[in-house]
Amino acid sequence: MEIMTPLGLLIASFCLIGGFLLEGGHASALVAPSAFIIVFGGTIGATIIAFSTQEVLTIPTLIKTAVSKKVPDFQETINLIVELAEKARREGLLYLDSQLDNIDDLFLRKAMQLVVDGTDPEMVRSILETEVYSSYERHQVGVHIFESAGGYAPTMGIIGTVMGLVHVLGSLSDPDSLGPAIAMAFIATLYGVGSANVFWLPIGAKLKNLSKKELIRREMMIEGILALQAGYNPTIIRERLNAFIKPAQTKQSYGEEE
Repeated sequence: MEIMTPLGLLIASFCLIGGFLLEGGHASALVAPSAFIIVFGGTIGATIIAFSTQEVLTIPTLIKTAVSKKVPDFQETINLIVELAEKARREGLLYLDSQLDNIDDLFLRKAMQLVVDGTDPEMVRSILETEVYSSYERHQVGVHIFESAGGYAPTMGIIGTVMGLVHVLGSLSDPDSLGPAIAMAFIATLYGVGSANVFWLPIGAKLKNLSKKELIRREMMIEGILALQAGYNPTIIRERLNAFIKPAQTKQSYGEEE
């Protein structure tokens, strides 16, 4: 499980609520069911208007991905490709056919299958790059869902506050209740701005980060597989793929200190 996402959500929520309590506020003052319904219900409703049913149904999976999926290990991928290149150099490309079931990554397995089948290198690149592009575009839909929600939430908060103030102005005959009623009205704004900047937008940013790293990793796989197919020396392949990772990680792969 990727601990940074739940940890970040916990820290942000704790600091916001803790700061409010340190100023003398009461936790009960933050509870407003009507504001919650207006802001979260309105945000979800406005967001799903912009997307198809199939895209909306992916939201639970997207949240699970943001919370649990780890950043891809580039060095592990490089080591695997170099290991396959060494076997292909010793035993021939057809030998790799028996190794396909040991490759967990479906994209890499598909790439290796194309190579084993003797597909032309240009065709291999075209097929794999098309799949990478299609996958990236699908990932961007998930990012846009959360970014859209992050844009709607503050507006819904303002709408909730205005609705609360309309109710307050209709009750001016009772001056003693104005203060608490106005404070309760502004809870909607707090819900809207808080949810956008603690949940919706950070989740969208996390999905975007994962998508970008997966894109780079798959581009690295394509270069590695094509180099393997061309019969390059495994050492040259490693050097070529190391260009995709940070210098510190490259040093560690050679057992050097940072």
